Amino acid sequence: MSDLKAKILGDVAGELSAIETALEENLKPWAKLAGEVAGHLLFSGGKRLRPLLMILAARACGTDRQDLARYAVLFEYLHAATLIHDDLVDEAVMRRGKPAAHEVYGAPEAVLTGDFILARCLSLTAETRNFAIIDEICGITEAMSQGEIQQLYNKGRMDLTETEYMDVIERKTAVLLKGACVTGAHLAGQPDEVVDAMGRYGWHIGMAFQMADDLLDYTADLASLGKEPGADLREGKLTLPVIYALSQAVDGEKERMEAIMRDPDFTAEAFTELVGMLQKLDGIGYTERCARDHVAQAEAALADLPESREKELLLLVAEYSLERKS
Repeated sequence: MSDLKAKILGDVAGELSAIETALEENLKPWAKLAGEVAGHLLFSGGKRLRPLLMILAARACGTDRQDLARYAVLFEYLHAATLIHDDLVDEAVMRRGKPAAHEVYGAPEAVLTGDFILARCLSLTAETRNFAIIDEICGITEAMSQGEIQQLYNKGRMDLTETEYMDVIERKTAVLLKGACVTGAHLAGQPDEVVDAMGRYGWHIGMAFQMADDLLDYTADLASLGKEPGADLREGKLTLPVIYALSQAVDGEKERMEAIMRDPDFTAEAFTELVGMLQKLDGIGYTERCARDHVAQAEAALADLPESREKELLLLVAEYSLERKS
């Protein structure tokens, strides 16, 4: 664990404890199996980044509400529901270092439990009685669904553009982190300009985190990644390191890269060769620079926010997105 990650976790221990309690208390499945399937993912070591961002954003905006954890967990429920469904669509076998839910309980059980967790998210959203928050969560749910459909359409495309990639990760990742921060500002009763600033912070953090995740597929090992390196490629997903490298490749290099990527059973040696080409053609470096730019813009969005413990933690989360290993 990095020093920065250890510092953040130490400083937010109270918030994380409240989130864990609320996750369990608000799940309330009618069927025991639904609780088991949901718990398989929800309590398997996720970072709780989304609910944590909501709480930190609300506190940074000046509220002392005591019910923040209850509403914050709706973002973890929404995230978990999409992961359960994504793993089934992608035929993934691992998630967070464990067998995916559908591998353990079966596809029908996984789909229905994902639906149940999504319903819990929407119930908590309605409970806020805040139309701005309800509108935000509905928009997020629609955008994430469209992002998944778009990614499915893009599967296996070697001509995927950087613009198309950015659109997918905005819908799949950035809108949810943005929504967490926006919801925190709404719960704190802040005006539109503050809500917008928190939204910009969350959106840029979401973009940076997804780019960092995409880099991990080529720079991390199984133990730190929680799934086999190269999983994105085996699923036919082209991410920014590959897209940029392909745009810089000459004919022979491009043909070799595409040959490796078109083979879902590529060997470890072929994958190592591909990673070397991504480094040579600056795909990895370019992605790192893009992520850094998003972090800088996230930090700038908080410039007018009063100094506080929570603002400092939000800035640390931004910095952490560039150096995390797991």
